[in-house]
Amino acid sequence: MVMSRMEPITQLRMGEAVVTAVKPPHNEPKVRAKAVSVFYGDKQALFDVSLDMPEKAVTALIGPSGCGKSTFLRCMNRMNDTIEGCRVVGEIEIDGEDINQKSIDPVLLRARVGMVFQKPNPFPKTIFDNVAYGARIHGLASSKKEMEEIVEKSLERAGLWNEVKDRLHAPGTSLSGGQQQRLVIARAIAVSPEIILMDEPCSALDPIATAKIEELIDELRSNYCIVIVTHSMAQAARVSQHTAFFHLGKLIETGQTEMIFTNPRDPRTQDYITGRFG
Repeated sequence: MVMSRMEPITQLRMGEAVVTAVKPPHNEPKVRAKAVSVFYGDKQALFDVSLDMPEKAVTALIGPSGCGKSTFLRCMNRMNDTIEGCRVVGEIEIDGEDINQKSIDPVLLRARVGMVFQKPNPFPKTIFDNVAYGARIHGLASSKKEMEEIVEKSLERAGLWNEVKDRLHAPGTSLSGGQQQRLVIARAIAVSPEIILMDEPCSALDPIATAKIEELIDELRSNYCIVIVTHSMAQAARVSQHTAFFHLGKLIETGQTEMIFTNPRDPRTQDYITGRFG
């Protein structure tokens, strides 16, 4: 795995693999969650989570299955609004603005906050139309030439242009799994989002495709606030500068990735990192 532009400061031995932690940038929060709780009917899934996520950096959310990581991720683009009986309390601010205000249009919010899911989900359209879809909906191009430029730039930033430039009108579903995931990332960045949310983006991919996605995440972080949910602690150590550990719906500990993996303050974090549970 190539660690481009990230400055190594220490190596962490995790099982048989040695992963390199990286020095986090000192950035102001792009996203700030304040006492966020989530309820599905009478069941509470998230308890008073407060977490800052900086601009131009990757924040990894780790923890065992069912601990609330994905629920919290979905709060940041109000996807929980689409779940019947789901209720979110607390505040989530982007650049100081509470996104749960009634005046905020969720459709426009989701253009600012892109989402990449666990399983690649290209539309049943051509490669070109997959990338152009959001730009068309939001009226970001005034001519065919402008749209072509948006599509090419987005595919280039997703590291896919050279692989698909001669077959832009082939179905997006004709691509390999790793290519489909990069196509979905291209689709997300085509509308010029400020934040990219990734929910287990590599869990369905082979190691080679995973390495390409991780390298892409590292390249994208120079322009975006990225929040990634991952079950792979080695992946969190490779790609993130900040890590938050969730357990049973609560945020147990957060900090610089190096600190979380080498010197956690909470024994539950230590137990999870060392594989005693999870």
